[in-house]
Amino acid sequence: MATLTKAMEANPGARPLLHSDRGSQYTSREYRTVTTQYQITRSMSRVGKCIDNAPIESCFGHFKTECYDLKMYKTFEELVTDIDTYIYFYNNQRFQEKNNGLAPLEMRNKAVA
Repeated sequence: MATLTKAMEANPGARPLLHSDRGSQYTSREYRTVTTQYQITRSMSRVGKCIDNAPIESCFGHFKTECYDLKMYKTFEELVTDIDTYIYFYNNQRFQEKNNGLAPLEMRNKAVA
């Protein structure tokens, strides 16, 4: 909770989504109090469904190897900017073999057309 509080105090006005895998922090009263205090949207996986985490784990795994591990960040803001830029890139421009060479958003749009 200290890390979450520190992150929110460093970013006043932020209203993030926080995903959990139903660990002990998610079920604690303090977690609910802190996330409510900072207007954080809570999200969690269903019980026994670790596959729920697969898309985000994949995205951030790629982020770490393609961006984060290659750079030394001087400020938190610089890291946030890189994360935002990479998420846009990942969803709109990063072609994926599993999607027949399409970016995730292209694949989604094709599926709903």
